[in-house]
Amino acid sequence: MSRITMREAISQALWEEMERDPAVFIMGEEVGVWGGSYAVTKGFYDHFGGERVRDTPIAEAGIIGAAIGAAMVGQRPVAELMTINFAFAAMDHIVNEAAKLHYMFAGQFKLPLVIRTVGGGGRQLGATHSQTPDVIFAHFPGLKVVAPGTPEDAKGLLKSAIRSDDPILFIEHATMYQVRGEVQDGDFTIPIGKSKIQRAGKDVTIITYSKGLEISMKAADELAKEGIEAEIVDLRTLRPLDMEPVFQSFSKTNRAVVVEEGWKSFGIGSEIATRIYEECFDYIDAPIKRVAQDEVPLPYNRTLEQAALPQPEDVIAAVKEVL
Repeated sequence: MSRITMREAISQALWEEMERDPAVFIMGEEVGVWGGSYAVTKGFYDHFGGERVRDTPIAEAGIIGAAIGAAMVGQRPVAELMTINFAFAAMDHIVNEAAKLHYMFAGQFKLPLVIRTVGGGGRQLGATHSQTPDVIFAHFPGLKVVAPGTPEDAKGLLKSAIRSDDPILFIEHATMYQVRGEVQDGDFTIPIGKSKIQRAGKDVTIITYSKGLEISMKAADELAKEGIEAEIVDLRTLRPLDMEPVFQSFSKTNRAVVVEEGWKSFGIGSEIATRIYEECFDYIDAPIKRVAQDEVPLPYNRTLEQAALPQPEDVIAAVKEVL
């Protein structure tokens, strides 16, 4: 095991997969000579060359359209969108082509495409660069949506994504590149579509993913000081959504809090809560609570931005309410 940052884990996954398979190549804005907006691909251009690390124009629809074409003819493109906010400029390509072509052509084409992008707030980038619209993309069948919360999961899930024959949106949180964690040495993969219990507990189930995991773990540490043991289920993948660990945990604790950074209305929390109500109704001892971002475009001012984003104290308050 090595203790590395999320940035290093993602970079290692990309490097190792490019060394392993010559069909893998990277394309996107400033991924080459500059080394990526978040320095994930630093050094890649010098090692792999411009054919496999391709700087593109600032044209998200062009990036994704070209990546889809490359995937259809046997390449394995990893297309980077500088932020998930810019994915809206390529929405038609993502949800009407990447997500559907395999089905519409009766399996004649495979779409081994990974779209790496950065989501979330907390970096004072303004309202149009700080959104968490993960649920929008998870709505569409045919597109897998992955959002890891630890360096090890980031590396293992990204390697699985690159080896997959399905189109995958891989979302990295903007504030988590410096997060450190234990990561297995050597080649390994983590299966896509499998939730994981990241912390065991008996009093309440917290369901979350990505940045929400960090927030929830901090809240759980504080709650433990008061004798409250929270069990944390990390979804890791939003589509396909693995609810079995959630159901198993909830049938033990009988109480749940869902934590997400996106807006509460029509969000991930709504989906999770509904599925629990449908499948575990006999186990419910309290209403399921949702913790999410305030329903406003994120302010640029740091104090206001942090006030709008979910915090550990919000999770603590929600847990105490369901208890």
